[in-house]
Amino acid sequence: MPLPTADKRAAFKKLHESGCFIIPNPFDVGSARALQHLGFKALASTSAGFAWTIAKADNRVTVDDVCDHLTALCAAVDIPVNADFEGGFAVEPDKVAVNVARAVKTGVAGLSIEDSTGDAANPLFEHKLAVERIKAARKAIDADNSGVLLTGRCEAFLWGRKDLNLVIERLQAYSEAGADVLYSPGIATKEEISAVVKAVAPKPVNLLIGGASELTLQSVADLGVRRISVGGALARMAWTGVMKAAKEMAEKGTFTEFANGYPGGELNKMFK
Repeated sequence: MPLPTADKRAAFKKLHESGCFIIPNPFDVGSARALQHLGFKALASTSAGFAWTIAKADNRVTVDDVCDHLTALCAAVDIPVNADFEGGFAVEPDKVAVNVARAVKTGVAGLSIEDSTGDAANPLFEHKLAVERIKAARKAIDADNSGVLLTGRCEAFLWGRKDLNLVIERLQAYSEAGADVLYSPGIATKEEISAVVKAVAPKPVNLLIGGASELTLQSVADLGVRRISVGGALARMAWTGVMKAAKEMAEKGTFTEFANGYPGGELNKMFK
């Protein structure tokens, strides 16, 4: 019998109370089941990784696409799933709230709301509006006492606004607006990470490690980070294998890359 959603949400909350854990990002049901098989205690969806599976660019999926995807992920595993819910698929706070309420019904244990506009010329929502969007998400989550954890994201570093003071000011405001977890993808140095952790304490911080890094689970834990996600990194690794083998066939008519494939027998065992 599948684990009840309430139990998954309680387990997710417990994970955030102490220590540091890796919350890897599957891109479909199969990768979600594989990560559960490997012993991870929670998962997080990836907007980019999912988008590529349906032949769309990142930030080009619809709220319908994402809610269907989240429903499938949550039903496939007995561990909590945190949703990359982009910017809530709306600008106005009341519309963000409507979409967040939909996401809660998919069975997720957590979800994030980011402050990026998608416009390179003006990449972040105005401060007051960004805070109101977090407040709206909080209200929607609490409407039925769901217990879903809300992550407030500041996207400044991803858009070239590498102003740590701005990031900290926003994350503190999102915390006050009701975010349970704080997250600024793009911060990478120990100094940046430590500064963010201290600024929002005692609330937990999510750190993105989306590429090769000298950071480890232990070194990040020592900085006070609570969880580590990897964004679209696992999806990109999967695409690496597909594209290398496909390009070899298309360009050379040879098949040597198949020697690097994961054994089919092992996959069949895992999905029994």
